[in-house]
Amino acid sequence: MKVALFIPCYIDLIYPNVGIATLELLEKLGVEVIVPLQQTCCGQPMANEGDQKHSVRTETQFCENFKDLDFDYIVGPAGSCVKHVKFHMDAIPQTDTVTQIRHKTIELVEFIHDVLKVKDFPWADFQHTVAIHNSCSSIRGLHVASRFEWQEPYFNKTEDLLKQVSGVKIETIDRPEECCGFGGTFCVTDEAVSAKMGQDKVADYTKHEVEYVVSPDMSCLMHQEGIAKREKSNLKFVHIAQVLNNGPF
Repeated sequence: MKVALFIPCYIDLIYPNVGIATLELLEKLGVEVIVPLQQTCCGQPMANEGDQKHSVRTETQFCENFKDLDFDYIVGPAGSCVKHVKFHMDAIPQTDTVTQIRHKTIELVEFIHDVLKVKDFPWADFQHTVAIHNSCSSIRGLHVASRFEWQEPYFNKTEDLLKQVSGVKIETIDRPEECCGFGGTFCVTDEAVSAKMGQDKVADYTKHEVEYVVSPDMSCLMHQEGIAKREKSNLKFVHIAQVLNNGPF
């Protein structure tokens, strides 16, 4: 299988080890990976604010990078960015190429769980107690886990993958499905509410004596990590690709 790797801008700039872990993991799983080198932003921040005018440039650039459709999927390690491409990238004309790009884009957990159907990560060992944070975009947009407000049968693709890693002990916190308060630009426009929601999350992890918080969305972890550091907490935050790949951390 051949895929193009979609690395969101904030991962490239702030968490490059997540991008490295994603690349290495996919190659360990036998996937041929192409990395377009002119990637910038997919346009999500502007689109979320209704700024279609400035979304056009970033969405156009995104499609320029991935217009060579000689691959099976475009894989990205970020639920909210993938959700934007799949469901909201409509500031630009919906040509056949754009439509195919959107259709081929898939989030990393979905790809490993649903497409590759991986059941074992023999190289990975993570001797820690972890809590899982699936973002709102991942749960309600991409459906990587059951939506509790729908009262649908329980499933959690992130959890399924982590259970295959030696040493991982998964601790279920009191309110695992609750939003952490990041919400992209929401944390700027409504900072007091955003911070309180993040503090509630950190308190829930601490109550359950969690060592690491693991998520498919580093943007949510960035928000929670900032709050944890301000509270001088020992909590650590890592992307699921880093755990499944056994680093780099």
